Amino acid sequence: MIGQLLLNFRYFYQWYFSERAHESILPLGFWIISAVASIMVVTYSIYRDDIVLLIAQSLGLIAYGRNIYLHFKSHTPVNVEQQEAR
Repeated sequence: MIGQLLLNFRYFYQWYFSERAHESILPLGFWIISAVASIMVVTYSIYRDDIVLLIAQSLGLIAYGRNIYLHFKSHTPVNVEQQEAR
């Protein structure tokens, strides 16, 4: 359980740096692949009734979702008024 939690910590570590930069630092594909893989493992953990795996992978989904959100937020079109304010 501790090892799985440490593996997940690396994503929160990266999430921290993305928050500081106000954008996702890793490419979008990384986060999408991570989210899909995590959903697959969560599904498997439910099937196997493995609470440790379920909790560990579910926590990672929070970081993946937030970074996908930050990616799209930082790549939205800016209107003219917002450009002039910069």
